[in-house]
Amino acid sequence: MTKIGLIRHGSTFWNKEGRAQGHTDNALDEEGKQQAVAIAERLSGEQWDFIYSSDLLRARQTAEIIAERLGIEIAGTLPGIREMNGGLIEGTTEADRIERWGSAWKTLDLGMETPEAARIRGSQTIKDIAAKHPGKNILIVSHGAILRHSLRELVPNLSVDEVLKNTSITRINQHEGAWSCELYNCVEHLDI
Repeated sequence: MTKIGLIRHGSTFWNKEGRAQGHTDNALDEEGKQQAVAIAERLSGEQWDFIYSSDLLRARQTAEIIAERLGIEIAGTLPGIREMNGGLIEGTTEADRIERWGSAWKTLDLGMETPEAARIRGSQTIKDIAAKHPGKNILIVSHGAILRHSLRELVPNLSVDEVLKNTSITRINQHEGAWSCELYNCVEHLDI
């Protein structure tokens, strides 16, 4: 069985401001760094063989903190698990979007990546990582929207309506080609 721990990056200033980040390369804020330390400490009591990260800074910083605590090197930074491209909405809040494009802004072509494209891109990257390391325990540090869309493809019966929290862990397993989810959006480490 191949076990994968999917982790959303720690918080950023734009998270707190409600700004769409997409491909914008924002850094973690201080709370985000503390969240990364907390998830790293939690994971230190478990066996993890590899860690991969999105190539965006906020995910890389989270992965670096985890990798250092676990004593493993980052095996790769992959654009296939970077956040969905937000097109023209990147850097905007919901209020900004309504002001610029009206309340039906979601129906407009603003250059955003489609959920279908994200679902295919993210799930294929996760499948490729699993195929490269069969039977291993692998951490993947990525982003909320791309992870939820990837999970829709990998574990179709899983409800992913709940938005992933910063540094949440979701554990999925691949056994004989089938995927299952044993833990979704867990942030126990932040309640300490």
